[in-house]
Parts: sequence; C-alpha cells; structure tokens
Amino acid sequence: MFQNPGVYPGDQQGGYPQAGYPQPGYPQAGYPPPQAGYPAPQAGYPPGSYPPPQPGFQPGGGYGGAGYGEAGYGGPGTLGDDADVKGFDFNEQTIRKSFIRKVYSILMCQLLVTFSFVALFTFHEPTKLWVQRNTYLFWIAFVVMFVCLIVMACCGDVRRRAPTNFIFLGIFTLAESFLMGVVTSMYQSDAVLMAVGITAAICLTLTLFAMQSKWDFTAMGGILLCCTVVLLLFGIIAMFIPKNNVVTLVYASLGALLFSVYLVYDTQLMMGGKHKYSISPEEYVFAALNLYLDIINIFMYILTIIGAARD
Repeated sequence: MFQNPGVYPGDQQGGYPQAGYPQPGYPQAGYPPPQAGYPAPQAGYPPGSYPPPQPGFQPGGGYGGAGYGEAGYGGPGTLGDDADVKGFDFNEQTIRKSFIRKVYSILMCQLLVTFSFVALFTFHEPTKLWVQRNTYLFWIAFVVMFVCLIVMACCGDVRRRAPTNFIFLGIFTLAESFLMGVVTSMYQSDAVLMAVGITAAICLTLTLFAMQSKWDFTAMGGILLCCTVVLLLFGIIAMFIPKNNVVTLVYASLGALLFSVYLVYDTQLMMGGKHKYSISPEEYVFAALNLYLDIINIFMYILTIIGAARD
C-alpha cells in the first residue's frame, strides 16, 4: 500500500528518470551546463564561445571612445623615440621645402618684372628719352620704394599677413624696377647685357655653394652688419671726392663682394636645417625680399664696375 519515499513512483513505470530526484542547477531537458565566465550564446552568433580579445586591447580604450591614444591603442606613444624623431624631421623637411619653393617662385616673379623694365628702358629709345626729361619720377619711385621697404622690414604683421604682404611687395617691386630702369638707361646696352650675364652666373654659383657648403654663414650676421656700415661710410666720403675711376672701382668691388656674401647668408637662413640660425616659414615674403635685394645690389655694383672700367 505504501511506496518507498526515496523513489518516484514512475521508477517502476518509466515516467521519471531512473536516477531519482533531478540534480539542482541542471535544466530539465538535459542540456550541458553553460560555460563559466561567458553568457549564453545569443541569436546570430556562431556556436561556441566568443572570440578571444585582440592583443593590445585594453578595457576602457577603444577606437573613437574615451581611450583613443591611451595605453592599448597603437598610437604615437608606442612608436619609440627614434620613430617620433624621424616623423618630426620628415614634417619639418616637408614644410621647409615648400617654403623654399614659395620663396623662389616669388623671387623669380620679382626678377622677371625688374629685368622687363630694364630691357624696356635700355632698348626702347622713346622711353629712355622720356625718363631723362622727367627726372622727378625717379625721386617719387625712390620714396615709394623706401617707405615700402621700411614698413615690411619693421612691421612683422604686414609682411606675414596676406594679401597685405603681397600688396606691399608688389608696390616695392614696381618702384624698384622703375629705379633700375632709370639707372640702366644711362649705360650702353651691351654693358647692361654683360652685367646681367655676370650677375646670373655669380648668383647661380653662390646659391649652389650655399646649399652644398658645410660652412655656416648664418653666424656672421654681426660681421656683415659692420661691413655694411663701413661700406656706407666709404660711399658717403666718396661723394665728396672728385670723380675718380679708381675709387669707383674699389667701392663697387667691395660692394659686390659684400652682397655676394649676403646672398650666401640669406640663402642659408632660408634653408635652415644644419645651420645655426634659420628664418621662419611664415616669413616667405621677407626671405624673397632679402634675396631680391642681394641680387639687385650685385647687379648694380657689377654694372658700375663695367662702366668705370670703360671710362
């Protein structure tokens, strides 16, 4: 009448498991136990466990989240000192090369305008006669050139901010080109052509020398300033000496030599890199202005030497 309390009645009838009561923690349908530490698989995921974490991934980081650039992200902090230095050098060289291309592009435009004026005033007789009759234009152009030069040299915002810097540089170039045309109209055409050829050869040679030389001319700024003051005093004294070709040749030769060194100095300032001093890439107008004045002064002194030698 009474059955064994430790066994279900279905043990004899086959309706219940033969092992007695169901074990705690196991589902009734006989599924295997879930994996420890991982949630149960959801719909859309392949069977089995989740893929292991990627190497270097840290919790709390991740791409696009709050941990971008922190530990675990393979950013600049994990490249090492050498890689950081190489990347900085590459960027600096890229900026410097772009700066040099911009400077020489501006310089070529200035020289093209200037020597166009020189050719017009040298080979066109009506223009040459018109300039000689209207000498007041020379002084107007001189005042405009001097004012623009002082503004660009002393006002950093003017020469750095576009388009103000290009406006002042354009006015200065036109005024200087007019002055050059007036001066060259006083010389014979073959002397002007000879001076242009000699100036081009000297400037090309000195530019290549400045780019390849291991000598650093950027530390000679003080010496060049002293030489410029001495040359200026020499020129003022020579004004009160009666016309003498020997004095003129000495003065013009010293001037050509001084501004040849200035050309090397300004070229190395523009290049930067291994030199002690360098000019900022923002000063591309000022760098072009320096090179332009160096070339113009070399041309004028060589033309003076040729004229004095012929006299």
